[in-house]
Amino acid sequence: MDYVFIEGLKINGKHGVMPQERKVEQEFEFDIKMEFDTARAAQNDKLTDALDYAPVRDRVVQIVEGNSFYLIEKLGETICQVILEDKRVKKVELKIKKTAVWDNGVPGIFLARQNK
Repeated sequence: MDYVFIEGLKINGKHGVMPQERKVEQEFEFDIKMEFDTARAAQNDKLTDALDYAPVRDRVVQIVEGNSFYLIEKLGETICQVILEDKRVKKVELKIKKTAVWDNGVPGIFLARQNK
C-alpha cells in the first residue's frame, strides 16, 4: 500500500494536565502517516487525485493552536478523526512528541486509526 506522510511538524500549543502546560505554549512534534492509494494520481498527474498534504498540515495546526486538551491522547484522536474525514484515507498513524518536557528523553504517544 501507498502512504503520504508529514514528518517533524512542530507546532506550539497549550495541552497538558499541569497548570503551567495550560498557560504557556510548549512545542509538540508530529509525524503523520496516511495510507492512501496513489495510483490514480500517479497516472493522471493531477493534484485533485492526490492526497494534498498541505491542507492536512493546516488542519493539524488549527487543531493544535485552537484547542487546549488535558491529554495528548485527546489531541491525537481529534487529529486522526479529522484526517479520516477524507474517506480516501484508509488509515492514519500519528506520533505526537512533547519535545520540551524533559531534559533527557522525549515522551509522547503513537496512535493508529482506520476508516471502516
